[in-house]
Amino acid sequence: MKTRILGKGGLEVSELGFGCMGLSFGYGPPTDRGEAVELVRAAYDLGVTFFDTAEAYGAENEELLGEALASVRDQVVYATKFGWKDGNASTGETDSRPERIKLVAEQSLKRLKTDRIDLFYQHRVDPNVPIEDVAGAVQELIWEGKVKHFGLSEAGPATIRRADAVQPVAALQSEYSLFTRDVEFEILPTLEELGIGFVPFSPLGKGFLTGKIDTATTFADGDIRNVLPRFQGEARIANQRLAIAISEIATAKGMTPAQAALAWLLAQKPWIAPIPGTTKLYRLEENVGGANVALTQEELDAIAAVLADIPVQGARYPEAAMRLIDR
Repeated sequence: MKTRILGKGGLEVSELGFGCMGLSFGYGPPTDRGEAVELVRAAYDLGVTFFDTAEAYGAENEELLGEALASVRDQVVYATKFGWKDGNASTGETDSRPERIKLVAEQSLKRLKTDRIDLFYQHRVDPNVPIEDVAGAVQELIWEGKVKHFGLSEAGPATIRRADAVQPVAALQSEYSLFTRDVEFEILPTLEELGIGFVPFSPLGKGFLTGKIDTATTFADGDIRNVLPRFQGEARIANQRLAIAISEIATAKGMTPAQAALAWLLAQKPWIAPIPGTTKLYRLEENVGGANVALTQEELDAIAAVLADIPVQGARYPEAAMRLIDR
């Protein structure tokens, strides 16, 4: 797989990464540990070198990543995150105090079985801790050799600028896909100006862009999609129009809808590296295939026409979770 550079510090990653969250968090029961380890290793064998985890996904998430990739540690990039109180995202309470950041780093290093974290993100902006203090704490970890690069997640332009002025930001991670495009207005221009990479999570619209979700689809207990507004009732019905239209363009190209969605993201900027996640090998193979196709300008124009004609209905998250997104 081809690689891309995130940030001015030269962080090199595979064009497509692997988002590990769903292996243990957010989408129902966790995947069997052995199966998860095998899937992560399969991703590496398919050319993926960029792996994304977080303290908030549970200790087992970082541990299985460290177990799966220990023998190829120097060939991969580990990205993990800090920033939730006691590591529990479900409370909605943030904690990016410098002492907490350093504690999380030590715990993550142990669980990942490594001596450095390649990319250390603040998971959500903490309104109670100045971003300069956060950047300064990560900078100290960089000086100590425990962290290589600093990242932010769901941060707005002003916060990005303030953080980058203290410690260069290598990458911002936020949601971006054919299903969620609000970053196009202010975030992407800011990143381009500052030379910061972008890592879209949920690049397949939390599964909606695969074309496999319809009005009859049900989700397991503990699956976050049970409470996401755009997956409910009339919004889901309306949003199926977008998924169907993208599927038609993909079929004409001889690719799957998921591959078209990933190829579209890769075509937006050369410093974008999406991190689709999955628990199934055949889906992993399908996603990786999205890096091997290129959309023509005619196809990109067709997709743009669809996006202009079919606006997405429903918010990304419930109101309480939306308040945690810094804009």
